[in-house]
Amino acid sequence: MLSYIVRRLLWAPVVLLAVSLVTFTLGQYGPGDPVEVLLGRHTNPDVVARIRHERGLDRPFWRQYVDYIGKALHGDLGESFQYRGEPVGSLIARKIGVSAQLDLVALFLSLAIGIPMGLMAALKQGTWLDTALVSFSLIFYSLPVFLTAPFVILALSLALKLLPAAGWGGIFDTHIIMPALVLGLPGVAVWTRQMRASTLDVVGQDYVRTARAKGLLQRTILSRHIGRNALLPIFTLVGLSLGGLVEGAFITETLFGIPGIGRLGVESIFARDYPVIMALTLIVAVAFILANIFVDVGYTFLDPRIRYR
Repeated sequence: MLSYIVRRLLWAPVVLLAVSLVTFTLGQYGPGDPVEVLLGRHTNPDVVARIRHERGLDRPFWRQYVDYIGKALHGDLGESFQYRGEPVGSLIARKIGVSAQLDLVALFLSLAIGIPMGLMAALKQGTWLDTALVSFSLIFYSLPVFLTAPFVILALSLALKLLPAAGWGGIFDTHIIMPALVLGLPGVAVWTRQMRASTLDVVGQDYVRTARAKGLLQRTILSRHIGRNALLPIFTLVGLSLGGLVEGAFITETLFGIPGIGRLGVESIFARDYPVIMALTLIVAVAFILANIFVDVGYTFLDPRIRYR
């Protein structure tokens, strides 16, 4: 197992190098000049040239890329174009934790509701309860965030005055409830359908029929034979979802006034703030690499038949 993890980690720099090269190339040759976007349309060309020279944007492509990688290896992700004098590392560090907390609560909410619903729907396959559970979950999935968020604000904040309408106070603050609901409820349909399909596949296996023929209790069959094996494909999706915790959610963060990474990412794209875009891309790539390793290692605990060499 240890040698397998080490091999996977040795491939990580190669993947990150490829991701960084593609992103850096798009930033260099894509449309829009970050200096012109920063200074506005009516700008003195001499001022633009001076700022480009000060930031090293007039140097050859490969020299810029090599310098960036060298600094990144020492923890220096550059300076933001949009937020003058603000190091990219400290700018992202303040915001990425906010989005991770919000996404983690939303993911927990989706799993806590979706997995039991999917299991129940599979066990009641073909009945009215099966249809009702799947249809109920799809209602939330079909509604876009920019519709559900204002409705939740109107109902729970303005009408009932139960929760604050906007702001951020951390994972244990009431400010997180409404945005977590808006982000988490659409995911219920995904986990319900996945768990239902996975459970139906397991229920038809020979070892489940054998367990029932032996007269084992239903709860024993569910926990030892059905539930554990049905969670294998679910665990893969959960691991990839954990990798996406650092991506943020632009619309939700904007509507609820949450200072997360989603808003920063979209603002950086419009402002052509390439140092921030580069850093966010690398962070997301690292998160998904670690998430994949986490999933592979977790398989060995869920299924003893899986071994890595």
